[in-house]
Amino acid sequence: MKSEKLSSKFNTRFKSYFSFVSEAVSGSEQDYTEGKLSRAILLLSIPAILEMVMESVFVIVDIYFVSRLGADAVATVGITESMITIIYAIAIGLGTATTSIVSRRIGEKKPDAASVAAFQAILTGLAISVLIAVPGATYAESLLGMMGASEKIIGTMSGYTQIMLGGNVVIMMLFIINAIFRSAGDAAVAMKVLWIGNIINIILDPCLIFGLGPFPHLGVTGAAVATTIGRGTAVLVQFYLLFYGKKRIQLSFKHLVVDFRIMVRILRLSIGSIGQSLISTSSWIALVRIISIFGSEVVAGYTIAIRIVGFTILPSWGISNAASTLVGQNLGAKKPERAERAVWVTGWVNMILLGIIGFFLVVYPEPFIRLFIEDENVIISGVLGLRIISIGFISYGLGMVLVNSFNGAGDTSTPLKINIFAFWCVEIPLAWFLAIQMDLKEEGVFIAIVVAETLMTIIAWLVFRRGKWKLKEV
Repeated sequence: MKSEKLSSKFNTRFKSYFSFVSEAVSGSEQDYTEGKLSRAILLLSIPAILEMVMESVFVIVDIYFVSRLGADAVATVGITESMITIIYAIAIGLGTATTSIVSRRIGEKKPDAASVAAFQAILTGLAISVLIAVPGATYAESLLGMMGASEKIIGTMSGYTQIMLGGNVVIMMLFIINAIFRSAGDAAVAMKVLWIGNIINIILDPCLIFGLGPFPHLGVTGAAVATTIGRGTAVLVQFYLLFYGKKRIQLSFKHLVVDFRIMVRILRLSIGSIGQSLISTSSWIALVRIISIFGSEVVAGYTIAIRIVGFTILPSWGISNAASTLVGQNLGAKKPERAERAVWVTGWVNMILLGIIGFFLVVYPEPFIRLFIEDENVIISGVLGLRIISIGFISYGLGMVLVNSFNGAGDTSTPLKINIFAFWCVEIPLAWFLAIQMDLKEEGVFIAIVVAETLMTIIAWLVFRRGKWKLKEV
């Protein structure tokens, strides 16, 4: 009898959990300024996690197929991705500014004002993407040379870089429009459009890289074509849903106006956030430049390790994005204490999650590297990098939440200052000193990454406790 009751209780809980996950994935109308915080965090986190995983899948899939072409092809993807991080930085910065304004308007129960702000963010992103695309595609070979690429990469594989930089508008729109959906509470929509883009990319990648069936054999350039088509299709779906999807944010003719006042506000807010990303991502570029001294095999190992790290911490970025939305909406609803409580709860969840993931990557790094390549020299560097970087996962978890919470409140300058100190003043000089002066080679670079990220978390924690972010107006 007792076992039957336990079984019934387990079945009830399982059904309840399954129903909850189903609701989070399918999307539902919720007021995130009311009710249980744990429910709000999970309803926003689950689709946000899956969204971030889907974004990373683009690069993971590319490397998986490109690795069959050899170390030079993988290095091409890695070096190009290090340049594209600048585009990501700008897109994330604009998305962060969009989240701050749109979530605040949603919290204030002003959906029309949120829609107008959303359209201004899209216009801003389109203008900036054009300014990047023209010189990026034109001078792709020169940029590869500046990054230390070999003559073979510059001469035969620069097409990948040209397409990825020239087609950056699809990256920009994906980040900005998904930020619109997410900040309005429609995180499930942002997730679903990336499913579509990834399915297309997974199908086209091997076809265009290896010339399967009627498709041309494009080599590493085929990966860029497939990724751009996949992302471009997802962007078209985004625009359709913005106008005809009947979501919390729905654009109509009355919202299609140019409001320079709002655009300036978006740019002002995004400067701090773009600066944050540029500081951190430019440090990654500097690290690639240092590592390139040791050859293509080391760069390839580093590239694979970083892609695995990036993929495994994406759930935590999704959770921290949920915290950003909750902070913005609850500050808009004049509930700063609820906003703060959401940050601490989310921070603990993130630390536990990344702590578990980090443990497995520290203990068993080699199987993950071998999924992508069989070159033993590349594997040695990749295993070393994955093991060392994963040691800092617990601190990364809290740091992500704290930084995104500042941004969600509209305080983008505080994380910018923290990033300048941690990454420019500490990480880059330390990486150079350990790798070159102390002759630790790539190991020194990996150690510097852990030191800088942990330092950033400690400083963010100290500043967050002061509470000035609650007073920020946007």
